[in-house]
Amino acid sequence: MNFVTNDKLVIVGAAGMIGSNMAQTAIMMGLTPNICLYDPYAPGLEGVAEELFHCGFQGVNITFTSDIKEALTGAKYIVNSGGAARKAGMTREDLLKGNALIAEEFGKNVKLYCPDVKHIVIIFNPADITGLITMLYAGVKPSQVTTLAALDSTRLRREIARHLDVAVDAVENCRTYGGHGEQMAVFASTARVNGKPLTEIIGTPALTEEKWAEIQQKVTKGGAKIIELRGRSSFQSPAYTSIEMIAAAMGGKAFRWPAGTYVSNDKYDHIMMAWETSIDANGCHCNELVGTDAEKAALDSSYKHLCELRDEVIAMGVLPPVSEWNKLNPNVK
Repeated sequence: MNFVTNDKLVIVGAAGMIGSNMAQTAIMMGLTPNICLYDPYAPGLEGVAEELFHCGFQGVNITFTSDIKEALTGAKYIVNSGGAARKAGMTREDLLKGNALIAEEFGKNVKLYCPDVKHIVIIFNPADITGLITMLYAGVKPSQVTTLAALDSTRLRREIARHLDVAVDAVENCRTYGGHGEQMAVFASTARVNGKPLTEIIGTPALTEEKWAEIQQKVTKGGAKIIELRGRSSFQSPAYTSIEMIAAAMGGKAFRWPAGTYVSNDKYDHIMMAWETSIDANGCHCNELVGTDAEKAALDSSYKHLCELRDEVIAMGVLPPVSEWNKLNPNVK
């Protein structure tokens, strides 16, 4: 098999459903022959490793460990789903304190054991905040950490296709920006259905304004719906899209969706949020984000909410004040 890279890829949280699916997806995509699985829960981790060995994959060196130093030493790429999972009735924000501390410890371990890491993808919620914390404590460049924001856009694509009774491939360029949560900004102006702008369909009998509002609501609560249906949080979709993201960072196929990234411009600053990006072997790059005035106002609102979460983490003492971030990570201006 021809692999995208020979560099070491570490799956953190590999004993969980997201992590185990990420490992299998990475192997099936042919990303690297050098995959290390890490999880503090040793029995479950060994079980995942055994299952992967039983798949009979060829040309892949699968290792597993519950020693974080062993796992991270020599790592060039990391995908981390190792936070607490969301349960029924919980919002992503409900996970803030516990997962913020997990992100802090993880970032410190990255800095200690693999300071030459090339790219990190953070999955665990609230991903905008845990990714930010990881980036600051790891001491890496902001372009080297991205978070999972794609699910909101893929869910939007699915809901539009379902309502209009078209194939999902007929719906293109669906985009949500800002926070990966119920305060996300859902954009209509970017999307097209069978080549026709979605904005020309909204307000017609095919997609009334009321139905469009309902679709947006379904998208913002897409994760909660999966919990309702399956009795547990999403794992197949975050596993697949996150591995697509790390593949792009390895220099593979382009990532098709918005990514959570560190944003610093004239309007939004010192925050990690879903943005229009491109990801390649040199990291994540912010592109121009275009929308209507109403969509930009929704993005402003989402940004405000993320700033409140960030400031809450600062108040906890997990992060220093924004003015001191450069001391923690000189790559952050």
